[in-house]
Amino acid sequence: MRTHASAQLIGGRSHQCDATATFTVAGTRAYALLDGIGSNDAVRDWTRTYARRLARAAALTGAEAGLRSVHAAAAAEPGRDTWEAEFIPAAVAVVAVAAPGKPLEIAWCGDSRAYIDTPDGLHRYTKDHNMRQVLLDMGHEPGPYSRNRVTSYLGDRTADPAIGSVTAPQRGRLLLLSDGAYEPIEDAGLDVAKYLTGGPQRAARSLTAAAIEHASSRADNATALVADLG
Repeated sequence: MRTHASAQLIGGRSHQCDATATFTVAGTRAYALLDGIGSNDAVRDWTRTYARRLARAAALTGAEAGLRSVHAAAAAEPGRDTWEAEFIPAAVAVVAVAAPGKPLEIAWCGDSRAYIDTPDGLHRYTKDHNMRQVLLDMGHEPGPYSRNRVTSYLGDRTADPAIGSVTAPQRGRLLLLSDGAYEPIEDAGLDVAKYLTGGPQRAARSLTAAAIEHASSRADNATALVADLG
């Protein structure tokens, strides 16, 4: 039986610039999701490459260590410290690592999210790195577009990048989502867990379809990776 799957819909964008990847070594499996910043051939190809790199690095060294190493590699790419930086691809990322007999490790930068669905409800394990969350943390009312400005991402040259990491019980159904998948559902006042019935492939397809259905005419790329944990 297939234990994980992903689904994507392009929405109203010109390119699909989200990407997912998995990597397994010695029974440890990493699940990665990247949401590219921008919409063109270069961003699409870069995001796919870095999703594979992140999954491999996380499976070999752990979620946080893997993300930090890939973050550093992206930040060190030629041109990142010049006026050309705005034209070099970048992406937000979330990665989860399931190793035998250990808690699930989750690490992220940006506003892609990780959830785990259990019999007692859907639990979110990530906190967005965007201006909306910054304003909320300061006690201010965020503006309608504040969530569109991320404060951490692969390719960012900040000296001390914001990288979140947590552990979680390795049980239930893991869900990695790009903002184009969760935002329209949340904005419509719907429950993400509603779309998680059936196998991983059915759940991923159902969720991304719902995201596009409830999005505005400028729907973002919607991507979901669903994995049944041990």
